[in-house]
Amino acid sequence: MTTRSIKLVAILAAAALGCNQTASGPAYNPQIPTDWVSAVTNPYFPLGPGTTYQYQGQTTAGLETNTVEVLTGIRLVNGVAATIVHDRVFLNGSLIEDTYDWYAQDGVGNVWYLGEDSKEIANGQVVSTEGSWEWGVDGALPGIIMWGDPAAHIGEEYRQEFYAGVAEDWAKVLTLNQSVDVPYGNLTGCITTEDRNGLEPDEPRQNKSYCRQIGLALEVVVGGGERVELVARTTP
Repeated sequence: MTTRSIKLVAILAAAALGCNQTASGPAYNPQIPTDWVSAVTNPYFPLGPGTTYQYQGQTTAGLETNTVEVLTGIRLVNGVAATIVHDRVFLNGSLIEDTYDWYAQDGVGNVWYLGEDSKEIANGQVVSTEGSWEWGVDGALPGIIMWGDPAAHIGEEYRQEFYAGVAEDWAKVLTLNQSVDVPYGNLTGCITTEDRNGLEPDEPRQNKSYCRQIGLALEVVVGGGERVELVARTTP
């Protein structure tokens, strides 16, 4: 995470370039759909209400555990009914991140990331909300979190989110039809993406594996060996 002062400089620089352009890439003018479906059913990113995921991994800072819950309610984001996902990260048993993410699926199966309400926690107190953004607020725009047809986009870099100088993550599909072995099980029919933070070029990239009818199963830091793995998944 960058400091607030650095982010402010980035935002001011972005304004000088144009509202949808920053140093992390060219102007962003996505073709935002007008047809949205009522549920996120993409096989690589299914968000069935009531589903929970448990992840775990040993990092340089300690044992990281991650609880992800798809909530039953919706949130209107710029007029679109979004599925709400509650994501909590714990380090050595202490809550360090508490985030609500908002997603919606278009008529051809692409899943869009519409924003997040993110809080960093230290000693039980909120110490930062940096990284929070919402489509339609201060020029923020949605990005693709999962394609309806990943095979049609192999090697193509795309934005997952856009709030100039604050939230500018990128990804690209690397491989299809992979097998992934995690504590939850041996999963097949998976795709792997490479993700990067456009505002932190020196930050290590991540490979993420998404498996059919499951969703995210594995995150690996490129060159670092750190793994966060799916250990449990429950459905209603």
